[in-house]
Amino acid sequence: MKVRASIKADPSKGDKMVRRRGRLYIINKRDPNRKQRQKG
Repeated sequence: MKVRASIKADPSKGDKMVRRRGRLYIINKRDPNRKQRQKG
C-alpha cells in the first residue's frame, strides 16, 4: 500500500475511494497494487 500526502482515484482503472476511521483509502479489486492511503 502506498502512503501519500495527496491521493487521486481513477475510476476507469477500478479505483474506489473509501473513508475509514477518518482516513482516506483507495481500494482496487481489479488491480490491488493500486491501493493507497492518505497520510495524516
